[in-house]
Amino acid sequence: MTPSRPGSVPLTAHEMAALVARDIPHGSFVNLGIGRPTLVADHLPENSGVVLHTENGMLNMGPAAQGAEIDPDLTNAGKIPVTELPGASYFHHADSFAMMRGGHLDVCVLGAFQVSMTGDLANWHTGAPDAIPAVGGAMDLAIGARSVFVMMTLFAKDGSPKLVPACTYPLTGVGCVDRVYTDVATFAVGPDGAVVLDTFGITFDELTDRVGIPLRPGS
Repeated sequence: MTPSRPGSVPLTAHEMAALVARDIPHGSFVNLGIGRPTLVADHLPENSGVVLHTENGMLNMGPAAQGAEIDPDLTNAGKIPVTELPGASYFHHADSFAMMRGGHLDVCVLGAFQVSMTGDLANWHTGAPDAIPAVGGAMDLAIGARSVFVMMTLFAKDGSPKLVPACTYPLTGVGCVDRVYTDVATFAVGPDGAVVLDTFGITFDELTDRVGIPLRPGS
């Protein structure tokens, strides 16, 4: 395991998105969740063969639209204006969910409030009395996609880790997450626990101390 970025500055959201884009297999059908995951579209190379699916009914979505490219009627599920690639198609919202629930997506990339070391996902509600639940299609994606990648900062605003022994927030899915991309480290998670694949501006020992869960170094 070697750090991908020297120094003490964590990765930016775009740098995290570039790592996710790098790890998506060629030719995959992929859904990008609302928030940071939408940035992955901007970092896929032209020859990736990746087909992006949007929850609101589009296949072969391109990067975010800029300037004169912006069409207010062409947006992703997060209402961000996007471009379309050759061969793009449009369909009913119900058909989009049928694709998600039917196991037709290879990868989905989601944000999260918490991920457990065994791959449980909590990303729709913090449980706070004044919080507004926002599950959307996250449950369908978490269970329907063959692989689930999470993009999130590793620590909350109060400094507490979001990679935890067990989720304390309401669950979106159980044992569904395969990989977690954060601003200071990338992890593989699953039944055997968490493996550190890469670190950014932090040592493995420092990471273990701060997260407070058993971690294993990757090969």
